[in-house]
Amino acid sequence: MEEPTARLPTDFLDSTVLLEQTQYEEGFRDGYRDGVASGKVEGREVGLKHGFQVGEELGFYHGCVEVWKSAITIDPNSFSSRIQKRIDQLSELSENYPLFQPENENVQEMMDSIRLKFRIISANLGVKLEYEGRSHTSKQDLEDISV
Repeated sequence: MEEPTARLPTDFLDSTVLLEQTQYEEGFRDGYRDGVASGKVEGREVGLKHGFQVGEELGFYHGCVEVWKSAITIDPNSFSSRIQKRIDQLSELSENYPLFQPENENVQEMMDSIRLKFRIISANLGVKLEYEGRSHTSKQDLEDISV
């Protein structure tokens, strides 16, 4: 029985093709490894920035709710019962926002509900309040950040 021997290139181009394939595979592995590392760093930066923006906006709404509730405590007739009910609803919405569950698929819908409830209360009170810390992010902005 004959021992297998290394295959010698029968054509002078075989070694060139093999060299090109080897270099391609090595470059791909290096690029993939570097991409994973830089992707994690960039992802962490984007996550921190977005998380800070969400927390800041929720804090604004919560602060408004606390001021309104303080006004109600001082003078229970300062707002109509309908507005008081909406303030309680906004309070509940903001308290139930899943800050520590970033994988929750409903966070955007929940934030939209909070914003809408806040706008309704502000309109009913006849005041022009708006959270100005955010750059009016939209679903498209969030998709652009994640790309």
